[in-house]
Amino acid sequence: MAISLPAFGRTKGMAPPAAKGAEGVYVTVDDLAALEPIACDLTFLRKAPVRRLLAGRHESRMRGRGLSFEELRNYMPGDDIRTIDWRVTARTGQPFVRVYDEEKDRPALIVVDQRVNMFFGSRRLMKSVAAAQVAALCAWRVMALGDRVGGLVFNDGEQEAVRPHRSREAVIRFSDAISVKNRVLSATSDATRAPGQLDAVLSKVAAVARHDHLVIVVSDFDGHGPATRDLLLKMSVANDVIAILIYDPFLLELPRQGDMVISGGALQAELQFGRSNVRDAVDSFARNRGRDLLSWQKEMGLPMLPVSAAEEVAPQLRTLLGQLAWRQRRR
Repeated sequence: MAISLPAFGRTKGMAPPAAKGAEGVYVTVDDLAALEPIACDLTFLRKAPVRRLLAGRHESRMRGRGLSFEELRNYMPGDDIRTIDWRVTARTGQPFVRVYDEEKDRPALIVVDQRVNMFFGSRRLMKSVAAAQVAALCAWRVMALGDRVGGLVFNDGEQEAVRPHRSREAVIRFSDAISVKNRVLSATSDATRAPGQLDAVLSKVAAVARHDHLVIVVSDFDGHGPATRDLLLKMSVANDVIAILIYDPFLLELPRQGDMVISGGALQAELQFGRSNVRDAVDSFARNRGRDLLSWQKEMGLPMLPVSAAEEVAPQLRTLLGQLAWRQRRR
């Protein structure tokens, strides 16, 4: 039984959704810009070898004339004479050179899901708004660390790419792209659900992020399958990939009575929560789907960070990234 709860339609015994423009239902560029100071203490760490916090320029596995001293070794024909350590050479009588870790830029690509399946919320925020806030917080933090940041915002019919740049204006452009897609969402939308958009977008990102990127995917992962898993695994080989799973706890805490009419765009369906077989089917679907997605973290080593739309986003993200950083330090 496939169940999707993309948006509230009309409900029985429950308050109708808030009007357009209300807090938690839609998001503006100003809302996302206001998150800049809140993002100051988010932590991102790189893959092994882990030696320090990411801070704009990052150690690579290549060696060259960077800023981080690695070792002294004997001079070899072809070495740059500028790397000779004259003091050690004079002391030993043999030419020695200083070797440094090459430091490289790590651009960030943030993928933001604004499909109709994200237009659902039972308490604090719509999932679409929670995703927008997570993406903006990550973008502001990456920018503050000195890296280039851009991304790709998609809905059921369109994809909009924002090329990575190292500036505040780049984050504002990215936030504007998110806001535009966000504000066309509606419970009465006649948009055709496109679960295949997730893999289409990840394919496009994989073609760009060939190596040394930070890729952050913010979605409820509706439409995920083996191809999704393979695309994320492919990207994680040569990049740092973080998946942020946006969810609403309604599906995990179903009411034991009352009816709800849900909308998936042009189609509607009534769920009768007073019937145990309906509750059991929805509960089984939600829990199995969650276990499937979270299992990727164990199987692939892919961070899958669950963020609830029913709670304040920034503290959740701060805690989850802090726990991820701690695990990486322990490796």
